[in-house]
Amino acid sequence: MSMLAELVEVVIGVDTHSQTHTAAVVDARTGAVLARTTVAADPDGYAELVALAEQHSGLRAWAMEGTGGYGAGLARHLGDAEELVVELDRPKRPARRAGAKSDPIDAERAARDALARTRLAQPKTGPERAALQMLLTARRAAVEAATAAQRQLLAMIITSPEPVRARFRGQTTRAMITTAVKLRPGASNGDIETVTALTVLHDLARRIRFLETEALDHEKSIRTIVRSWRPDLLELTGVGPIIAATVLTAWSHPGRCRNDAAFAMLAGTAPIPASSGKTVRYRLNRSGDRQLNRAAHRRPLPAATRRAHPRLRRPPASTRQDRPRDQALPQALRGPRALPTTRKPTHNP
Repeated sequence: MSMLAELVEVVIGVDTHSQTHTAAVVDARTGAVLARTTVAADPDGYAELVALAEQHSGLRAWAMEGTGGYGAGLARHLGDAEELVVELDRPKRPARRAGAKSDPIDAERAARDALARTRLAQPKTGPERAALQMLLTARRAAVEAATAAQRQLLAMIITSPEPVRARFRGQTTRAMITTAVKLRPGASNGDIETVTALTVLHDLARRIRFLETEALDHEKSIRTIVRSWRPDLLELTGVGPIIAATVLTAWSHPGRCRNDAAFAMLAGTAPIPASSGKTVRYRLNRSGDRQLNRAAHRRPLPAATRRAHPRLRRPPASTRQDRPRDQALPQALRGPRALPTTRKPTHNP
């Protein structure tokens, strides 16, 4: 596979920040720095960077850090201008020579790292993907907050005075929330501890209901976008709107993952070889997109696969001490079988 240095004549490395972006124009053949600049992180600054790049003739590419964060606006601007953008990871400290760190140095390093690579990462693009990412983030925050509020409610019921505890005794969690919502602290004639407990439990229950409604609204919006973008994913067994949206936000667009193996590595479902001598074994892959990994494991395995594979059949009485630890085989079975197809939906939801 050709290196980037064989395809372009200059590479513009960009170190992105919240208020400013620092760029360095590097010659692809010699690695020499041709120009440096720092601009504001706004549309005028983006236009200034493009104007700087146009001063150097020949094919060019942009090497950026943080295309999904501080560099999202610049990446979107360059994508609209049909510029070639390469996404880079944040540098590890040992890679910095003598611990050197500055915005111009990071911009130069980004350009030179891109020149040395044969496999180039493309930044995530697309309005549908961006919308799903925002909705997934908001829904996840609402679900986590609702779960935390439920734990607070249960803990507070346990420590409440007996007249308050008696109202919830023998109830399920959902029934406790319903009971707490119906509480009327102002109508109680108890002491200050009892009245305060009723007030706080009532407020917690209302907060839980509000957060659950918010999460449900986000899920409905996610389902609508998935149905309009890739309705075929919802037809797969065990795939709902949340799993489908998680896969789509990680996959982003055709060409971002070169093959199924790359997608499995992105999902953290590709076991890593750990063989030595006559021992042949694999260890679990704990890297990759953890939300995508979670989605892959939340999708249930087909029943036939669970029954047929001997390594997944355990004696009913087996204990944790009898099981081999850190087995990578179940992870491999849950690995993505294929990338999402690039065909356009033939029907409307």
